[in-house]
Amino acid sequence: MAQAKKKFSKETYTQWYELMLLIRRFEEKVTQLYGQQKIKGFCHLYNGQEAVIAGTMSALRKDEDSLITAYRDHGHALAVGVSADAVMAELYGKVTGCSKGKGGSMHLFSKEHRLFGGHGIVGGQIPLGAGIAFAEKYNGTDRVCVCYMGDGAVRQGALHETFNMAMLWKLPVIFVCENNGYAMGTSVERTTNVLDISKLGLAYDMPSVVVDGMRCESMHEAMAEAVSKARAGEGPTFLEVRTYRYRGHSISDPAKYRTKEEVAEYKSRDPLETTKQTMLDLKYLTQEEIDGLEEKIEKIVTASVAFAEISEYPLAEELFSDVYAEPNYPFTE
Repeated sequence: MAQAKKKFSKETYTQWYELMLLIRRFEEKVTQLYGQQKIKGFCHLYNGQEAVIAGTMSALRKDEDSLITAYRDHGHALAVGVSADAVMAELYGKVTGCSKGKGGSMHLFSKEHRLFGGHGIVGGQIPLGAGIAFAEKYNGTDRVCVCYMGDGAVRQGALHETFNMAMLWKLPVIFVCENNGYAMGTSVERTTNVLDISKLGLAYDMPSVVVDGMRCESMHEAMAEAVSKARAGEGPTFLEVRTYRYRGHSISDPAKYRTKEEVAEYKSRDPLETTKQTMLDLKYLTQEEIDGLEEKIEKIVTASVAFAEISEYPLAEELFSDVYAEPNYPFTE
């Protein structure tokens, strides 16, 4: 078993672990700050789902391919390269945030890193993801767009319209359903007769795959294959990624609709712990080196809080700026 895992290098495992560790420690700090009322408003944590984005990023071209997601987006922003400072400042509502303090937790955005949201409307990002992919195909690039959604969003009619067009036009988009089992507090079993969400893609002859979202290895392999097809002009893939969130739907949700046994079962498969153990088993890193990564991440997260604390709030006159794009007509008067 250990031998099979060696197809991934020390560098890849280290990147996966460091990114997941950053996301986990960042979210833990956010939980603490929310309790202190330093951060307010809606806030959805990514604890438990870190392997999904870590395995994705190792299969993409950073700063070339695009990502778009829903409102559980802190991990995605950190993964594409938005600094912890800029994400934390955004959660604080400060002008130094990646959305200038006006987006907050649910609307993280970075043109530089090709992160096109953070979207608060359930399923609203699905047709937008296809639109980004359409632009890439129209412009003749071989870039792809990865469009994330939750298991609740797949009930939206926009998904079916988008799937139809994406297959018709063979758009370079990978649709990823981060199926953590619950749409807010409602289990998948209570919302659909089709428990295998991946089957939704079959009506459109879209390649559809179930992926273990608790393992970076599985996520990378599925994403790499989907990306390869998209770059080759073969169109979209639908990945149903089975994962789990350790916290409630939002930070204020006590998640009493889940049993302690269910949570414990998923925590026994914690992607941070399993990845760390794999690195130790393969002698890729020592415990001392792993402890060094912990210290490095702790400093980054602590610094992000200090940065957010000293940053300024947006000015009142900025309220209506960035709402509409400035006209850019292709002609002169």
